[in-house]
Amino acid sequence: MAAPATPPGHGIDPRRTAILALHWQVNVIEPEGFFGPMLATPVAESGVVDRAVRFHDAIRAAGLPLIFTRFTVPEDEGQLIRNTGFMTAVGAAQESFRPDSSGAALIDAMAHQAEPGLVFDNQRLSGLAANGVAAWLTEHGIDTVLVTGVATNLTVEQTARHGTDLGFIVHPIIDCMAAPTPEVHAASLANLDLTTAGCLSAEEALALLG
Repeated sequence: MAAPATPPGHGIDPRRTAILALHWQVNVIEPEGFFGPMLATPVAESGVVDRAVRFHDAIRAAGLPLIFTRFTVPEDEGQLIRNTGFMTAVGAAQESFRPDSSGAALIDAMAHQAEPGLVFDNQRLSGLAANGVAAWLTEHGIDTVLVTGVATNLTVEQTARHGTDLGFIVHPIIDCMAAPTPEVHAASLANLDLTTAGCLSAEEALALLG
């Protein structure tokens, strides 16, 4: 892709920016979801859902695209590769991740924010892998992505690093993501500050967008 028009740290051009909202699904966020035993309590205690909803609403009101990614496993397994413990586990429980299953659905608090054509499914940890999102961004002149999602140390970190390697300016939104523990969250953010254009709060991101 072409060199970004605006270097990191010099404002954010709303005409070239999109939000990637990663894995805001029942399987990840809610107690009944597949990852509920690991993530539902820390997500609820952090208050991250309400903050992310407000941030997404502000972004949509500003006219920026909001792209959701979902981890799903179709009956033919799509592009699922069992090359990690994570992928092996979801492969074994793949019926819980069928695209039309209750677990794969976006959480109720965000379902109304999803727009036709802006919800992308894949079978990878990165929200930019094997699903057409990167191509969509490039085709629409997007070079900057603001990332929200759960978990910080899983899909968020994987996607942010991937996006950076693809040439995008990536800003993780620190108060719109959560991890199994505050310590894991903090460690992941420290990594992301080094491997992306820098972490921002929702308030900072909105201010930079003008």
